[in-house]
Amino acid sequence: MLVLAAASSLVLAACAGGGGGSASGGDVTSVKIGFMGDLTGESSAIVIPPRNGAKMAFDEYNAKNPKVKIEMLPYDSQGKPDQATSLITKAVGQDKIVGLIGPAFSGESKAIGGVLEENKIPSISPSATNPGLASNGWTYWHRVVANDNDQGPGIAEFLITAKSPKKAFVISDDQEYSVGLAEAVTKTFKDKGVTVENDKFSKDASDYSSTVTKVAAANPDVIVYGGYYAQAGRLLKQLRDGGVKATFASGDGSLDAQLVTGAGTQAAEGAVLACPCNIPSGDVTGTLKTFADNYKKSASADPAIYATEGYDAATAFIKAVEAGNTTSEKINEYLKTVNFEGVSKPIKFKSNGEPENNSIFVYQVKDGVLKLLGPSAEAKLEG
Repeated sequence: MLVLAAASSLVLAACAGGGGGSASGGDVTSVKIGFMGDLTGESSAIVIPPRNGAKMAFDEYNAKNPKVKIEMLPYDSQGKPDQATSLITKAVGQDKIVGLIGPAFSGESKAIGGVLEENKIPSISPSATNPGLASNGWTYWHRVVANDNDQGPGIAEFLITAKSPKKAFVISDDQEYSVGLAEAVTKTFKDKGVTVENDKFSKDASDYSSTVTKVAAANPDVIVYGGYYAQAGRLLKQLRDGGVKATFASGDGSLDAQLVTGAGTQAAEGAVLACPCNIPSGDVTGTLKTFADNYKKSASADPAIYATEGYDAATAFIKAVEAGNTTSEKINEYLKTVNFEGVSKPIKFKSNGEPENNSIFVYQVKDGVLKLLGPSAEAKLEG
């Protein structure tokens, strides 16, 4: 995969001429910003909300009839790194994007980050949380969410406070995001004196009986799975069918109603989900309420996971263009200084592309519905 990415980098560098996008000279009337992520695959429910949020931001901006309009081009990677590698070749070499929102997931972000860096295309992910993404020396990469080195401890420390566990069982599949989150959770448990056992399975597996047997034998007080809702729902159902009753927790990749659908309402009840995202609920006020109302009109759906982050990522690009920056390099320079009150959180980037704000929020399945309990340091488990 890395060989493919490197080869693509050389091809794209020649195609893009180092300027990145169509805005290289002359009077610019429009620029293209890509959006990449799983739009039709099994984890698309995590990506469609930020896509909708980004689209809403660009639609609002374009409705003001600005001097330079922004066209958003969707790239459906289905969350697959090899597909993302192929798509970025088209996005940069043929479509001439000057920026990218995404990729949505960590594996695809790792696969094409070098290509974006080589071609000087700034990216802002609304949802990729693997900590290692910030350690590549990339200067065109950014994200608006806390990473798993924040999320992992947030999950573990919340469970320690809520359940005082002596033994924990941490599970992952073989996806980049899943492995990173599980490692962060495991480290925090061990640092806090909790005994931990681990297991790992293929993301394409459907029978988790081996893992269930190991968990049952370990008899842990809490179980944490680092992964996405498609696998989490099946895993949770099989754990409960196998007689395992320990508190089940997961991260942002599992924060979707399809976790409940996959596990079944009874099996999912009480499951704990953490996320570096604040999903607007029915009782919000102010900016969040305005966003929620507008999102519902725009997307014909209530805001869901990372909808606000998608909107904020798009807003960062909008502010860059409003300030007169229409080439990828100038947009990237502007992103180094961007500082505004976003819908999800204050938006400002560190020198390595990480967000300054790293809050983690906790949710729990209650009566088949995901309920926000609050920030991880303050939230109280129900039941």
